[in-house]
Amino acid sequence: MSEDYRSMWAELGMDLAGHDALLGVLGKAYQDIYLFQKERPEGMAYFDFVMSEVHGLRIKELLDEKAAGRKIIGSYCVFVPEEIVLAANATLIGLCSGADFATEEVEKLLPRNTCALIKSAFGFKIGKVCPYLESADMIVGENTCDGKKKAYESLGDLVDNLYVMDLPQVKSINGRQLLKAEYLRFKTAVEDLTGVAITADSLRQAIRTVNAKRAAIHRLCALRKASPTPISGLDALLTNQVSFYDNPARFTASVNTICDELEQGIADNIGVFPAGTPRILIAGCPQAVPNWKLPMIVESAGAVIVGEESCVGERGTRNLTVESGQTIDEMLEAIVERYFQVDCAIFTPNQERLIHIEEMVAAYKADGVIHYGLQFCQPYLMESIPVEKALEEMNIPCLRIETDYSMEDMGQLKTRVEAFVEQITS
Repeated sequence: MSEDYRSMWAELGMDLAGHDALLGVLGKAYQDIYLFQKERPEGMAYFDFVMSEVHGLRIKELLDEKAAGRKIIGSYCVFVPEEIVLAANATLIGLCSGADFATEEVEKLLPRNTCALIKSAFGFKIGKVCPYLESADMIVGENTCDGKKKAYESLGDLVDNLYVMDLPQVKSINGRQLLKAEYLRFKTAVEDLTGVAITADSLRQAIRTVNAKRAAIHRLCALRKASPTPISGLDALLTNQVSFYDNPARFTASVNTICDELEQGIADNIGVFPAGTPRILIAGCPQAVPNWKLPMIVESAGAVIVGEESCVGERGTRNLTVESGQTIDEMLEAIVERYFQVDCAIFTPNQERLIHIEEMVAAYKADGVIHYGLQFCQPYLMESIPVEKALEEMNIPCLRIETDYSMEDMGQLKTRVEAFVEQITS
């Protein structure tokens, strides 16, 4: 990092030794995984800078916002509506949950066979190594899966201001009514936190800001349909990951800048992988920073990832919020409608997700799909079987992978992925 931020981290009450170790691991992983690529768009320099300052300059920006009276709200899930947060003059930040940390201590509070993502979130808190978590004025949990639902009971003893949002499990009229009721309750909680009443004008502007961010990601996704591929899956994933941390307007401008560059590359028939490189779609669990293990294996095996059917991917950004509403209630209805379309595996039945995977395979001209499931993540592991069967009926090869955040299975995964790539090229 360009400055010494240790005093800032100390003021947040962080474990400096543990945080130094974490930054060392993160920095090495980033060097090994991202910067090994020989051909990268010049615009990725911005995202490299963001990652180099992800626990430094960005945290300083957030603390400066807090000093000016703005509240910081931390979230673990794409169901938490950023539009409501921005409309109340607050900032929404994604929280750390993509690596193992303080596992032994975590397993004193959670069963060993708890989902890796949940254990990771606890590890970052128990270890006091996530400055986003330590700087947040409110932590928002959400009752997606049963694991999270019960884990938040323990997390409430570890954080000062935990707000738990209930979510529907069925796409029904009652389910939609529940989501609206919860978003209204969340609106009140955010207004109470900030002391700012949301107005029609502030909500309208917030919707436009978030729509612009998602539209920029849509533009990037569309460019990945080209052959030769203008950007690696690793770089596209990094862009999506940064969207959870960065200032929305700055992020939007940076993504559009790189899209301008990629469009020129496509016009000149220039790609980061040769034409004919096997095209892979990753479906399943989200991949938060620094969970880059599987994409690294795939693109080192001679394939390119052209899309992610994931919360850190198209599932989280697919739909925009309709902007035609004039009143707060009309705009809240539009927000509810937008988020109710997210086809997370918590829903039952969830035919929409199968349809979206099939649509993505066709749109991105994918030669194969890797369904990625975190160990003990029951919703996505359960859905991996019908996904595989549906793809078989389309004659699309599918590889089901179940893993965690450790590096212990790297060799085994590498062998399986290489065999899969060979299968779809033979």
